Amino acid sequence: MSIESRLSELGVTLPDAPAPAANYVPFVQVGDIVYVSGQISNGLDGLILGKLGADMDVEAGAAAAKTCAISLLAQVKAACGGDIDRLVRVIKLTGFVNSTADFTDQPKVINGASDFLVEALGDAGRHSRSAVSAAALPLGVAVEIEGIFQIK
Repeated sequence: MSIESRLSELGVTLPDAPAPAANYVPFVQVGDIVYVSGQISNGLDGLILGKLGADMDVEAGAAAAKTCAISLLAQVKAACGGDIDRLVRVIKLTGFVNSTADFTDQPKVINGASDFLVEALGDAGRHSRSAVSAAALPLGVAVEIEGIFQIK
């Protein structure tokens, strides 16, 4: 089954790849590896703002992380010239969680992205990962995730 078909089954349509907000590129390809710049939490109603441990719970944070994963896949699709089926596997995610000093469930928040990628891509979605706290993120978003992907 194609990746687009699987995403459709999950009710997900990849958006156009978000444009960079400053002087950087959204992705860099080196051989068969694509490095995708950090994607911030952004839903249908705009940016998903908040600080975990203060005004946002783990479930809402995980939903925000899922939107980052969708944006990551949109960037990979762009890197593949529109053919997301060139994606071989997710190699690594680095997730940043806007959280209070005493919040310790960053991995549970980033699970929103990890679980989605495995659900959408199967074993090709399994990846190594880091999940860290940040005192603040750009524009006050709840989550930012960058990724490394292999394509063919």
